[in-house]
Amino acid sequence: MSSSAPSAAIPAEIPRHEDLVNERLVAWYFIASLVFLGTSMLAGLHMALQLVHWNPCPDAELLSPGRWRMVHTNAVAYGFLANAFLGMLHWTVPRLTLRPVASSALSYFIFGAWQFVVLSTAAGILIGPSLQDAPWVMELAAKYNISMSLGAQGIEWGETPVWIDPIAQVGLLLVAINFMVPISRARGPMYVTLWYFMAMFVWTFLVYAMGNFMSEYWVGGTSGGAVGGLFIHDLVGLFVTPLGWGMMYYFVPILLQKPIWSHGLSLVGFWGLAFFYPLNGIHHFLYTPIPMFLQYGAVIATIAVEFVVTTVIINFIGTVWGQGKSVYRSLPLRWFYTGMIFYFLTCLQCALQVTLTFQKLIHFTDWVVGHAHLVMFGVFSLWLFGVMTYLFPRLIGRDWWSPQLCEWHYWLSTAGVLVMAFDLTLAGIFQGYYWASLQMWDVSVDGSMPFWITRVFAGLAMLGGFVCFVWNLVMTYRTAPAKGAVAAV
Repeated sequence: MSSSAPSAAIPAEIPRHEDLVNERLVAWYFIASLVFLGTSMLAGLHMALQLVHWNPCPDAELLSPGRWRMVHTNAVAYGFLANAFLGMLHWTVPRLTLRPVASSALSYFIFGAWQFVVLSTAAGILIGPSLQDAPWVMELAAKYNISMSLGAQGIEWGETPVWIDPIAQVGLLLVAINFMVPISRARGPMYVTLWYFMAMFVWTFLVYAMGNFMSEYWVGGTSGGAVGGLFIHDLVGLFVTPLGWGMMYYFVPILLQKPIWSHGLSLVGFWGLAFFYPLNGIHHFLYTPIPMFLQYGAVIATIAVEFVVTTVIINFIGTVWGQGKSVYRSLPLRWFYTGMIFYFLTCLQCALQVTLTFQKLIHFTDWVVGHAHLVMFGVFSLWLFGVMTYLFPRLIGRDWWSPQLCEWHYWLSTAGVLVMAFDLTLAGIFQGYYWASLQMWDVSVDGSMPFWITRVFAGLAMLGGFVCFVWNLVMTYRTAPAKGAVAAV
Protein backbone atom coordinates (compact mmCIF):
# COMPACT_ATOMS: atom_id res chain seq x y z
CA MET A 1 0.00 0.00 0.00
CA SER A 2 1.22 3.51 -0.72
CA SER A 3 0.47 6.95 0.55
CA SER A 4 -0.71 9.88 -1.51
CA ALA A 5 1.46 12.17 0.61
CA PRO A 6 4.05 14.39 -1.09
CA SER A 7 7.24 12.70 -2.20
CA ALA A 8 9.51 15.18 -0.46
CA ALA A 9 10.74 14.66 3.05
CA ILE A 10 8.59 16.92 5.23
CA PRO A 11 10.67 20.00 6.16
CA ALA A 12 10.61 21.49 9.64
CA GLU A 13 8.30 24.22 8.39
CA ILE A 14 5.94 23.22 5.57
CA PRO A 15 5.79 25.95 2.90
CA ARG A 16 2.48 27.73 2.51
CA HIS A 17 0.35 26.86 -0.49
CA GLU A 18 0.60 30.49 -1.66
CA ASP A 19 4.39 30.21 -1.74
CA LEU A 20 4.29 27.03 -3.81
CA VAL A 21 1.52 27.46 -6.37
CA ASN A 22 1.00 30.41 -8.72
CA GLU A 23 -2.79 30.20 -8.81
CA ARG A 24 -3.13 33.06 -11.29
CA LEU A 25 -1.00 31.20 -13.83
CA VAL A 26 -2.94 27.97 -13.28
CA ALA A 27 -6.17 29.86 -14.02
CA TRP A 28 -4.64 31.48 -17.11
CA TYR A 29 -3.64 28.10 -18.51
CA PHE A 30 -7.11 26.68 -17.87
CA ILE A 31 -8.85 29.65 -19.50
CA ALA A 32 -6.55 29.49 -22.54
CA SER A 33 -7.26 25.78 -22.85
CA LEU A 34 -11.02 26.43 -22.83
CA VAL A 35 -10.69 29.06 -25.54
CA PHE A 36 -8.88 26.59 -27.79
CA LEU A 37 -11.31 23.78 -26.93
CA GLY A 38 -14.23 25.97 -27.96
CA THR A 39 -12.45 26.81 -31.22
CA SER A 40 -11.77 23.14 -31.86
CA MET A 41 -15.36 22.11 -31.17
CA LEU A 42 -16.69 24.77 -33.55
CA ALA A 43 -14.23 23.56 -36.19
CA GLY A 44 -15.42 19.98 -35.67
CA LEU A 45 -19.04 21.07 -35.99
CA HIS A 46 -18.15 22.92 -39.19
CA MET A 47 -16.71 19.73 -40.71
CA ALA A 48 -19.65 17.63 -39.54
CA LEU A 49 -22.07 20.04 -41.23
CA GLN A 50 -20.05 19.89 -44.43
CA LEU A 51 -20.40 16.11 -44.58
CA VAL A 52 -24.20 16.32 -44.47
CA HIS A 53 -24.31 19.19 -47.00
CA TRP A 54 -25.29 21.78 -44.39
CA ASN A 55 -22.08 23.78 -44.77
CA PRO A 56 -23.12 27.45 -44.27
CA CYS A 57 -20.05 28.81 -46.11
CA PRO A 58 -19.31 26.41 -48.98
CA ASP A 59 -17.37 28.93 -51.10
CA ALA A 60 -15.16 30.55 -48.42
CA GLU A 61 -11.56 29.46 -48.94
CA LEU A 62 -10.44 30.24 -45.39
CA LEU A 63 -13.37 28.17 -44.04
CA SER A 64 -12.63 25.11 -46.15
CA PRO A 65 -13.19 21.95 -44.06
CA GLY A 66 -9.80 20.53 -45.06
CA ARG A 67 -7.98 23.37 -43.35
CA TRP A 68 -10.27 23.44 -40.33
CA ARG A 69 -9.85 19.72 -39.83
CA MET A 70 -6.16 20.40 -39.11
CA VAL A 71 -7.08 23.34 -36.87
CA HIS A 72 -9.51 21.01 -35.07
CA THR A 73 -6.87 18.40 -34.22
CA ASN A 74 -4.03 20.83 -33.48
CA ALA A 75 -6.22 23.01 -31.26
CA VAL A 76 -7.15 19.93 -29.24
CA ALA A 77 -3.63 18.54 -28.89
CA TYR A 78 -1.57 21.70 -28.45
CA GLY A 79 -4.18 24.28 -27.51
CA PHE A 80 -6.55 22.51 -25.14
CA LEU A 81 -4.68 19.49 -23.79
CA ALA A 82 -1.22 21.06 -23.54
CA ASN A 83 -2.50 24.23 -21.86
CA ALA A 84 -4.76 22.39 -19.43
CA PHE A 85 -2.02 19.92 -18.51
CA LEU A 86 0.48 22.75 -18.00
CA GLY A 87 -1.98 24.39 -15.63
CA MET A 88 -2.40 21.09 -13.79
CA LEU A 89 1.40 20.65 -13.55
CA HIS A 90 1.79 24.11 -12.00
CA TRP A 91 -0.64 23.02 -9.28
CA THR A 92 0.48 19.44 -8.77
CA VAL A 93 4.28 19.38 -8.98
CA PRO A 94 4.94 22.11 -6.38
CA ARG A 95 2.49 20.48 -3.97
CA LEU A 96 4.04 17.04 -4.43
CA THR A 97 7.62 18.24 -4.08
CA LEU A 98 6.91 21.05 -1.58
CA ARG A 99 9.03 23.28 -3.81
CA PRO A 100 8.00 25.92 -6.37
CA VAL A 101 8.87 25.69 -10.05
CA ALA A 102 12.38 26.71 -11.05
CA SER A 103 11.34 30.17 -12.22
CA SER A 104 8.03 31.98 -12.06
CA ALA A 105 9.24 34.37 -14.79
CA LEU A 106 10.04 31.38 -17.00
CA SER A 107 6.54 30.03 -16.38
CA TYR A 108 5.00 33.27 -17.63
CA PHE A 109 7.33 33.30 -20.63
CA ILE A 110 6.38 29.71 -21.50
CA PHE A 111 2.70 30.61 -21.21
CA GLY A 112 3.02 33.47 -23.69
CA ALA A 113 5.34 31.56 -26.02
CA TRP A 114 3.03 28.55 -26.12
CA GLN A 115 0.01 30.63 -27.06
CA PHE A 116 2.14 32.13 -29.85
CA VAL A 117 3.02 28.61 -31.06
CA VAL A 118 -0.61 27.46 -31.13
CA LEU A 119 -1.96 30.62 -32.76
CA SER A 120 0.86 30.68 -35.33
CA THR A 121 0.14 27.06 -36.18
CA ALA A 122 -3.51 27.90 -36.83
CA ALA A 123 -2.54 30.94 -38.90
CA GLY A 124 -0.06 28.89 -40.92
CA ILE A 125 -2.68 26.24 -41.64
CA LEU A 126 -5.38 28.74 -42.62
CA ILE A 127 -3.51 31.45 -44.52
CA GLY A 128 -0.11 29.87 -45.15
CA PRO A 129 -1.07 28.40 -48.55
CA SER A 130 -2.39 31.80 -49.66
CA LEU A 131 0.77 33.60 -48.54
CA GLN A 132 3.01 31.03 -50.17
CA ASP A 133 2.56 32.64 -53.60
CA ALA A 134 2.65 36.22 -52.37
CA PRO A 135 5.21 38.32 -54.30
CA TRP A 136 7.15 39.39 -51.19
CA VAL A 137 7.49 35.76 -50.04
CA MET A 138 8.70 34.61 -53.45
CA GLU A 139 11.11 37.56 -53.66
CA LEU A 140 12.53 36.80 -50.21
CA ALA A 141 12.95 33.13 -51.06
CA ALA A 142 14.71 33.96 -54.33
CA LYS A 143 16.98 36.55 -52.70
CA TYR A 144 18.29 34.17 -50.06
CA ASN A 145 17.90 30.98 -52.12
CA ILE A 146 15.74 29.31 -49.48
CA SER A 147 12.53 27.35 -49.54
CA MET A 148 9.80 29.28 -47.75
CA SER A 149 7.17 26.84 -46.47
CA LEU A 150 4.48 28.81 -44.62
CA GLY A 151 1.66 26.27 -44.71
CA ALA A 152 1.06 22.95 -43.00
CA GLN A 153 3.47 20.04 -43.17
CA GLY A 154 2.26 16.83 -44.73
CA ILE A 155 2.49 14.91 -41.45
CA GLU A 156 -0.60 13.80 -39.56
CA TRP A 157 -0.76 15.47 -36.12
CA GLY A 158 2.45 17.26 -37.14
CA GLU A 159 0.94 19.82 -39.48
CA THR A 160 2.68 22.67 -37.63
CA PRO A 161 4.56 24.86 -40.17
CA VAL A 162 8.27 24.09 -40.36
CA TRP A 163 9.31 27.44 -38.85
CA ILE A 164 7.20 26.73 -35.74
CA ASP A 165 8.81 23.36 -34.97
CA PRO A 166 12.13 24.64 -33.56
CA ILE A 167 10.26 27.13 -31.35
CA ALA A 168 7.95 24.39 -30.04
CA GLN A 169 10.95 22.12 -29.44
CA VAL A 170 12.69 24.78 -27.33
CA GLY A 171 9.43 25.35 -25.47
CA LEU A 172 9.20 21.68 -24.53
CA LEU A 173 12.77 21.78 -23.25
CA LEU A 174 12.04 24.84 -21.09
CA VAL A 175 8.93 23.18 -19.66
CA ALA A 176 10.98 20.13 -18.69
CA ILE A 177 13.65 22.27 -17.00
CA ASN A 178 11.10 24.34 -15.10
CA PHE A 179 9.47 21.29 -13.52
CA MET A 180 12.44 18.97 -13.24
CA VAL A 181 14.24 21.39 -10.93
CA PRO A 182 11.73 21.03 -8.05
CA ILE A 183 11.43 17.29 -8.71
CA SER A 184 15.21 16.84 -8.56
CA ARG A 185 15.34 18.74 -5.27
CA ALA A 186 12.66 16.61 -3.64
CA ARG A 187 13.79 14.20 -0.94
CA GLY A 188 12.31 10.92 0.15
CA PRO A 189 10.35 8.26 -1.77
CA MET A 190 8.91 9.49 -5.06
CA TYR A 191 5.19 9.09 -5.61
CA VAL A 192 4.10 7.44 -8.86
CA THR A 193 2.58 10.67 -10.21
CA LEU A 194 6.07 12.13 -10.49
CA TRP A 195 7.29 8.97 -12.23
CA TYR A 196 4.76 9.60 -14.99
CA PHE A 197 5.53 13.31 -15.20
CA MET A 198 9.31 12.83 -15.35
CA ALA A 199 8.99 10.24 -18.11
CA MET A 200 6.64 12.52 -20.04
CA PHE A 201 9.14 15.38 -20.05
CA VAL A 202 11.72 13.16 -21.74
CA TRP A 203 9.34 11.25 -24.02
CA THR A 204 7.49 14.30 -25.35
CA PHE A 205 10.68 16.14 -26.27
CA LEU A 206 11.94 13.12 -28.22
CA VAL A 207 8.59 12.25 -29.80
CA TYR A 208 8.01 15.78 -31.09
CA ALA A 209 11.48 15.85 -32.61
CA MET A 210 10.95 12.45 -34.24
CA GLY A 211 7.60 13.31 -35.77
CA ASN A 212 8.32 16.84 -36.95
CA PHE A 213 11.94 16.61 -38.07
CA MET A 214 12.78 13.03 -39.06
CA SER A 215 9.78 12.53 -41.37
CA GLU A 216 10.19 15.99 -42.86
CA TYR A 217 13.92 16.07 -43.54
CA TRP A 218 15.66 12.72 -43.21
CA VAL A 219 13.37 9.70 -43.56
CA GLY A 220 11.14 9.23 -46.60
CA GLY A 221 9.04 6.59 -48.27
CA THR A 222 7.95 3.57 -46.28
CA SER A 223 10.36 4.39 -43.47
CA GLY A 224 8.86 7.87 -43.22
CA GLY A 225 5.42 6.31 -42.96
CA ALA A 226 6.61 4.07 -40.13
CA VAL A 227 8.07 7.04 -38.25
CA GLY A 228 4.85 9.01 -38.86
CA GLY A 229 2.80 6.14 -37.45
CA LEU A 230 4.98 6.03 -34.34
CA PHE A 231 4.61 9.78 -33.91
CA ILE A 232 0.81 9.71 -34.21
CA HIS A 233 0.44 7.14 -31.49
CA ASP A 234 3.32 8.16 -29.25
CA LEU A 235 1.93 11.69 -29.04
CA VAL A 236 -1.09 10.15 -27.30
CA GLY A 237 0.71 7.38 -25.43
CA LEU A 238 3.84 9.18 -24.29
CA PHE A 239 2.58 12.77 -23.92
CA VAL A 240 -1.11 12.74 -23.04
CA THR A 241 -1.40 9.36 -21.30
CA PRO A 242 1.39 9.81 -18.70
CA LEU A 243 -0.03 13.21 -17.78
CA GLY A 244 -3.56 11.80 -17.56
CA TRP A 245 -2.71 8.81 -15.41
CA GLY A 246 -0.28 10.81 -13.26
CA MET A 247 -3.06 13.34 -12.70
CA MET A 248 -5.46 10.56 -11.71
CA TYR A 249 -2.99 9.13 -9.20
CA TYR A 250 -2.75 12.56 -7.58
CA PHE A 251 -6.34 13.78 -7.46
CA VAL A 252 -8.32 10.57 -6.80
CA PRO A 253 -6.62 9.72 -3.47
CA ILE A 254 -7.00 13.34 -2.37
CA LEU A 255 -10.71 13.41 -3.19
CA LEU A 256 -11.28 10.04 -1.50
CA GLN A 257 -9.03 10.96 1.45
CA LYS A 258 -7.30 7.58 1.31
CA PRO A 259 -4.09 6.21 -0.27
CA ILE A 260 -3.99 4.50 -3.63
CA TRP A 261 -4.82 0.81 -3.25
CA SER A 262 -1.54 -0.68 -4.48
CA HIS A 263 1.75 1.09 -5.10
CA GLY A 264 3.03 -2.11 -6.75
CA LEU A 265 0.24 -2.10 -9.33
CA SER A 266 0.84 1.59 -10.02
CA LEU A 267 4.43 0.76 -10.99
CA VAL A 268 3.29 -2.18 -13.13
CA GLY A 269 1.11 0.27 -15.06
CA PHE A 270 3.97 2.72 -15.44
CA TRP A 271 6.55 0.20 -16.70
CA GLY A 272 3.98 -1.52 -18.91
CA LEU A 273 3.23 1.82 -20.56
CA ALA A 274 6.93 2.55 -20.98
CA PHE A 275 7.66 -0.84 -22.55
CA PHE A 276 4.65 -1.51 -24.79
CA TYR A 277 3.23 1.86 -25.87
CA PRO A 278 6.22 3.07 -27.96
CA LEU A 279 5.80 -0.03 -30.17
CA ASN A 280 2.12 0.60 -31.02
CA GLY A 281 2.34 3.19 -33.77
CA ILE A 282 2.88 0.89 -36.76
CA HIS A 283 -0.66 -0.46 -36.31
CA HIS A 284 -1.82 2.69 -38.14
CA PHE A 285 -0.22 1.25 -41.30
CA LEU A 286 -1.21 -2.40 -41.43
CA TYR A 287 -1.25 -3.99 -44.89
CA THR A 288 1.41 -1.57 -46.15
CA PRO A 289 4.96 -2.20 -47.44
CA ILE A 290 6.29 -1.70 -43.89
CA PRO A 291 7.99 -4.99 -42.91
CA MET A 292 5.52 -7.48 -41.48
CA PHE A 293 7.59 -8.16 -38.35
CA LEU A 294 7.03 -4.52 -37.37
CA GLN A 295 3.30 -4.83 -38.06
CA TYR A 296 3.05 -8.03 -36.02
CA GLY A 297 5.02 -6.42 -33.21
CA ALA A 298 2.65 -3.45 -33.17
CA VAL A 299 -0.39 -5.76 -33.01
CA ILE A 300 1.04 -7.70 -30.06
CA ALA A 301 2.14 -4.55 -28.23
CA THR A 302 -1.28 -2.94 -28.70
CA ILE A 303 -3.06 -5.96 -27.26
CA ALA A 304 -0.56 -6.00 -24.38
CA VAL A 305 -1.43 -2.40 -23.53
CA GLU A 306 -5.00 -3.52 -22.77
CA PHE A 307 -3.64 -5.81 -20.04
CA VAL A 308 -1.49 -2.98 -18.70
CA VAL A 309 -4.50 -0.67 -18.58
CA THR A 310 -6.49 -3.38 -16.79
CA THR A 311 -3.97 -3.32 -13.91
CA VAL A 312 -4.47 0.44 -13.60
CA ILE A 313 -8.26 0.08 -13.66
CA ILE A 314 -8.07 -2.57 -10.93
CA ASN A 315 -5.94 -0.23 -8.84
CA PHE A 316 -8.48 2.59 -8.99
CA ILE A 317 -11.40 0.24 -8.38
CA GLY A 318 -9.55 -1.07 -5.33
CA THR A 319 -9.00 2.50 -4.16
CA VAL A 320 -12.70 3.41 -4.30
CA TRP A 321 -13.86 0.02 -2.98
CA GLY A 322 -16.28 0.56 -0.10
CA GLN A 323 -16.80 4.21 -1.06
CA GLY A 324 -18.72 3.77 -4.29
CA LYS A 325 -21.27 6.42 -3.34
CA SER A 326 -18.46 8.99 -3.36
CA VAL A 327 -18.24 8.69 -7.14
CA TYR A 328 -21.86 9.71 -7.45
CA ARG A 329 -21.73 12.46 -4.83
CA SER A 330 -18.46 14.04 -5.95
CA LEU A 331 -18.67 15.45 -9.47
CA PRO A 332 -14.86 15.58 -9.97
CA LEU A 333 -14.65 11.89 -9.01
CA ARG A 334 -17.47 11.12 -11.42
CA TRP A 335 -15.53 12.83 -14.23
CA PHE A 336 -12.42 10.81 -13.34
CA TYR A 337 -14.08 7.41 -13.12
CA THR A 338 -16.23 7.95 -16.21
CA GLY A 339 -13.10 8.79 -18.19
CA MET A 340 -11.39 5.73 -16.72
CA ILE A 341 -14.18 3.46 -17.96
CA PHE A 342 -13.96 5.08 -21.39
CA TYR A 343 -10.20 4.49 -21.36
CA PHE A 344 -10.73 0.79 -20.74
CA LEU A 345 -13.28 0.63 -23.57
CA THR A 346 -10.94 2.57 -25.86
CA CYS A 347 -8.06 0.17 -25.32
CA LEU A 348 -10.37 -2.84 -25.66
CA GLN A 349 -11.62 -1.43 -28.95
CA CYS A 350 -8.04 -0.77 -30.04
CA ALA A 351 -7.00 -4.34 -29.22
CA LEU A 352 -9.74 -5.55 -31.57
CA GLN A 353 -9.26 -3.11 -34.41
CA VAL A 354 -5.51 -3.70 -34.77
CA THR A 355 -5.88 -7.38 -35.56
CA LEU A 356 -5.23 -8.02 -39.24
CA THR A 357 -8.61 -9.73 -39.64
CA PHE A 358 -10.56 -6.81 -38.22
CA GLN A 359 -8.49 -4.27 -40.13
CA LYS A 360 -9.81 -5.70 -43.39
CA LEU A 361 -13.25 -4.46 -42.38
CA ILE A 362 -12.71 -1.13 -40.63
CA HIS A 363 -9.59 0.30 -42.31
CA PHE A 364 -10.13 3.95 -43.36
CA THR A 365 -13.71 3.92 -42.01
CA ASP A 366 -15.44 6.12 -39.44
CA TRP A 367 -14.74 3.45 -36.82
CA VAL A 368 -11.29 5.05 -36.46
CA VAL A 369 -12.82 8.54 -36.13
CA GLY A 370 -15.14 7.35 -33.36
CA HIS A 371 -12.22 5.66 -31.62
CA ALA A 372 -10.20 8.90 -31.70
CA HIS A 373 -13.05 10.94 -30.22
CA LEU A 374 -13.65 8.37 -27.49
CA VAL A 375 -10.06 8.60 -26.28
CA MET A 376 -9.35 12.32 -26.77
CA PHE A 377 -12.68 13.67 -25.52
CA GLY A 378 -14.18 10.72 -23.64
CA VAL A 379 -11.03 10.14 -21.60
CA PHE A 380 -8.60 13.04 -21.36
CA SER A 381 -11.08 15.88 -21.79
CA LEU A 382 -13.36 14.36 -19.16
CA TRP A 383 -10.42 14.01 -16.77
CA LEU A 384 -9.43 17.62 -17.31
CA PHE A 385 -13.03 18.75 -16.80
CA GLY A 386 -12.87 16.93 -13.47
CA VAL A 387 -9.70 18.77 -12.52
CA MET A 388 -11.17 22.13 -13.54
CA THR A 389 -14.42 21.42 -11.71
CA TYR A 390 -12.38 20.72 -8.59
CA LEU A 391 -9.83 23.54 -8.89
CA PHE A 392 -11.71 26.55 -10.30
CA PRO A 393 -13.60 27.19 -7.03
CA ARG A 394 -10.24 27.13 -5.25
CA LEU A 395 -8.60 29.39 -7.80
CA ILE A 396 -11.26 32.11 -7.66
CA GLY A 397 -12.23 31.64 -4.00
CA ARG A 398 -15.94 30.89 -4.31
CA ASP A 399 -18.26 27.96 -4.92
CA TRP A 400 -19.79 27.21 -8.29
CA TRP A 401 -22.56 29.62 -9.20
CA SER A 402 -24.81 26.78 -10.38
CA PRO A 403 -24.27 23.13 -9.37
CA GLN A 404 -27.07 22.28 -11.82
CA LEU A 405 -25.02 23.66 -14.73
CA CYS A 406 -22.10 21.51 -13.54
CA GLU A 407 -24.41 18.50 -13.81
CA TRP A 408 -25.61 19.56 -17.25
CA HIS A 409 -22.00 19.87 -18.35
CA TYR A 410 -21.28 16.33 -17.18
CA TRP A 411 -24.33 14.65 -18.65
CA LEU A 412 -24.31 16.46 -22.00
CA SER A 413 -20.59 15.81 -22.47
CA THR A 414 -20.76 12.17 -21.42
CA ALA A 415 -23.90 11.34 -23.37
CA GLY A 416 -22.71 13.27 -26.42
CA VAL A 417 -19.34 11.56 -26.71
CA LEU A 418 -20.88 8.14 -25.96
CA VAL A 419 -23.46 8.58 -28.73
CA MET A 420 -20.83 9.91 -31.13
CA ALA A 421 -18.41 7.04 -30.49
CA PHE A 422 -21.12 4.37 -30.77
CA ASP A 423 -22.59 6.03 -33.86
CA LEU A 424 -19.27 6.25 -35.70
CA THR A 425 -18.31 2.72 -34.66
CA LEU A 426 -21.48 1.42 -36.31
CA ALA A 427 -20.90 3.68 -39.31
CA GLY A 428 -17.44 2.17 -39.74
CA ILE A 429 -18.80 -1.38 -39.75
CA PHE A 430 -21.45 -0.49 -42.33
CA GLN A 431 -18.91 1.33 -44.49
CA GLY A 432 -16.56 -1.64 -44.35
CA TYR A 433 -19.26 -4.02 -45.58
CA TYR A 434 -20.35 -1.57 -48.29
CA TRP A 435 -16.80 -1.44 -49.63
CA ALA A 436 -16.23 -5.17 -49.29
CA SER A 437 -19.37 -5.80 -51.39
CA LEU A 438 -17.78 -3.74 -54.22
CA GLN A 439 -20.81 -1.53 -54.62
CA MET A 440 -20.57 1.97 -56.06
CA TRP A 441 -18.92 4.54 -53.79
CA ASP A 442 -22.13 6.59 -53.67
CA VAL A 443 -23.88 3.68 -51.97
CA SER A 444 -21.56 3.86 -48.98
CA VAL A 445 -21.94 7.66 -48.82
CA ASP A 446 -25.73 7.42 -48.84
CA GLY A 447 -25.61 4.68 -46.23
CA SER A 448 -23.36 6.79 -44.01
CA MET A 449 -25.61 9.84 -44.09
CA PRO A 450 -27.87 8.85 -41.13
CA PHE A 451 -24.77 8.23 -39.01
CA TRP A 452 -23.25 11.55 -40.01
CA ILE A 453 -26.47 13.39 -39.14
CA THR A 454 -26.49 11.67 -35.75
CA ARG A 455 -22.90 12.81 -35.23
CA VAL A 456 -23.94 16.44 -35.77
CA PHE A 457 -26.46 16.26 -32.92
CA ALA A 458 -24.06 14.34 -30.67
CA GLY A 459 -21.50 17.08 -31.28
CA LEU A 460 -24.09 19.74 -30.50
CA ALA A 461 -24.73 18.02 -27.15
CA MET A 462 -21.01 18.11 -26.36
CA LEU A 463 -20.84 21.75 -27.40
CA GLY A 464 -23.90 22.48 -25.25
CA GLY A 465 -22.18 20.96 -22.23
CA PHE A 466 -19.12 23.09 -22.91
CA VAL A 467 -21.27 26.24 -23.11
CA CYS A 468 -22.88 25.33 -19.75
CA PHE A 469 -19.43 25.03 -18.20
CA VAL A 470 -18.11 28.32 -19.60
CA TRP A 471 -21.26 30.23 -18.63
CA ASN A 472 -21.12 28.74 -15.14
CA LEU A 473 -17.48 29.78 -14.85
CA VAL A 474 -18.21 33.35 -15.95
CA MET A 475 -21.10 33.70 -13.50
CA THR A 476 -19.06 32.14 -10.70
CA TYR A 477 -16.32 34.70 -11.26
CA ARG A 478 -18.84 37.57 -11.29
CA THR A 479 -20.59 36.61 -8.07
CA ALA A 480 -19.51 38.02 -4.73
CA PRO A 481 -16.80 35.96 -2.98
CA ALA A 482 -17.97 33.67 -0.24
CA LYS A 483 -17.25 34.73 3.36
CA GLY A 484 -14.72 31.94 3.68
CA ALA A 485 -12.46 31.15 0.73
CA VAL A 486 -12.61 27.60 -0.56
CA ALA A 487 -9.86 25.61 1.10
CA ALA A 488 -7.10 24.27 -1.14
CA VAL A 489 -7.06 20.57 -0.32
